[in-house]
Amino acid sequence: MKREYTVVVEPGDDGYLIGSVPNLPGCFSQAKTVEELLERMKEAISIYLEEVESSGPFAAATPPTTYKVAV
Repeated sequence: MKREYTVVVEPGDDGYLIGSVPNLPGCFSQAKTVEELLERMKEAISIYLEEVESSGPFAAATPPTTYKVAV
């Protein structure tokens, strides 16, 4: 069964893009293009999940809660 994860992409100081997964603390990667970053994030997520699942039961990820505020 495939799971979907939200990847947050932010610009780095050195021209690279930095990707992270809010539901998987410590799961991140970086690349020069969005396409390359998303491929690297798939790899990072797979490795992260393998490590977590080998450590014991894995709870299904819950989507992050987002809010909009007007300022």
